[in-house]
Amino acid sequence: MSLWDVVLIGLAAVAGGAVNALAGGGTLITFPALMAAGVPAVAANVTNTVALCPGYLGGSVAQLKDLRGQQRRIWLLAPASVIGGLLGAVLLLQTSERLFRSLVPFLILLAAGLLAVQDPVRAWITKRQQPHATGGSEAWAALPVGLAAIYGGYFGAGLGVIVLAVLGLVLDDTLTRLNGLKQVVSLFANVTAAIFFVFSDQVVWPAALVMAVGALIGGALGGRLAGLLRPAMLRRIVVTLGVAIGLLYLVR
Repeated sequence: MSLWDVVLIGLAAVAGGAVNALAGGGTLITFPALMAAGVPAVAANVTNTVALCPGYLGGSVAQLKDLRGQQRRIWLLAPASVIGGLLGAVLLLQTSERLFRSLVPFLILLAAGLLAVQDPVRAWITKRQQPHATGGSEAWAALPVGLAAIYGGYFGAGLGVIVLAVLGLVLDDTLTRLNGLKQVVSLFANVTAAIFFVFSDQVVWPAALVMAVGALIGGALGGRLAGLLRPAMLRRIVVTLGVAIGLLYLVR
C-alpha cells in the first residue's frame, strides 16, 4: 500500500469509529475505503471485520448493566451466534472474488437500508413493550438469531438492526435490555468470524492495524461529539453516502 492508501484508510477508520459511536453504520465508510485503496473485495471485508471487532467488545462492556438478569438468554443465544458467525465466515471465504464483488453493491445497499430503518425498528419495539418479560418463547429466538449471525459473519453491516428486530419480535422486554442483548449477540458473531479470519491468508494486516487505531481514535472523538451532533441527522448522511456508493458500484 502507498502512503496515500494508508492515510485514506486511517481517516476512514477515524470517521467510521466516530460514526459507530454516534449513530452506527461505520462499515459503510471503512469497507469502501479499503476497496478504494486497492484491497480485493473479500480481503477488504475480512480486514474490516478483524479491525473493527474491538468496537463490539466496547459496546457490550458499556451495556453490562442492561444484561443483568439475562444470563439464561445469553446462554441460549451465544451458541447460535457463534455457530452463525462461523458459518458466515466460512461461506465468505468460499465465495469467489468475482462473485463477492458482484454482490458488494447489493450488500452495501442492504446495509444502508437496515441503517435507515433503525429508528422505526426501535419505535416499533418500544410500542409493543410489555410491562413484564415473558420467558416462554425465548428458546425460539435462537434460530432467527443464528440466521442473522450468518449474515454477520458474511458481511455484518447492519447486523445490529436485524438482531434487534428479531429479539423485539420474539421477546417481551424493554428496548434498553434488548439492546444490551443485541450487543452481546453481535459481539459473539463478529468475534467468532474475526478469529476465523485471523487464521486465513486474507487479512491485510497493515491496513487492519491502521484501521484499529483509527477506529479507537474515532470512537473517542465520537464520544466527545455526542452532545453536539444529532445522531438521526448523521445517520441520514451515512445512509445517503451508502446508497450513493452502492449505486456507484452497481453502475460500474
